[in-house]
Amino acid sequence: MRALDELGAPSMIIGGVAVIAHGVPRLTIDIDAAVSGGSVSIDRLEEMLAGQGIVGRLPDAAEFARQHQVFLGVHSASGTPVDISLAWLPFEEVALRESRTVDYAGVLIRIPRPEDLMIYKIIASRAQDIEDARSLLLLHGRSMAFGRIRSTVRGFAEVLEDEERPRVLERLLREAGLEG
Repeated sequence: MRALDELGAPSMIIGGVAVIAHGVPRLTIDIDAAVSGGSVSIDRLEEMLAGQGIVGRLPDAAEFARQHQVFLGVHSASGTPVDISLAWLPFEEVALRESRTVDYAGVLIRIPRPEDLMIYKIIASRAQDIEDARSLLLLHGRSMAFGRIRSTVRGFAEVLEDEERPRVLERLLREAGLEG
């Protein structure tokens, strides 16, 4: 968080840590974050991360980040993988703008709202992501904006030419008793 704060760009923690911060008991071995791509250069990001002991996991992590929009790092002292995604999409800009600060084991971190984290999880769609989405629905489903979740997931599915993600979302909503 210190490196992200030093950037001065909109940023937040996503992934497993954010899921845990939303009250879901689970384990994670890495830290995932998103930072507004239009607000930071890769070189500045790499510099700020290095100042906190986070270096690239690849020989040319900065060039990889320029090509793939994600900086793959590792915290040198602990060996913890740290992945920083550059957020460019309108959905991500809204998620960054609407993020909230929470106390996570004595450290203040910014995390997305449950519905934004749900969208990230459905889009990623790995087995753990689906389980995270299910848990988020059970804990926070009654307060989520399902129209926004559905339309965003449908938009991603169209671009990805994948009909499965909206089906997974609808199945999870049914299972949680939140079809409306």
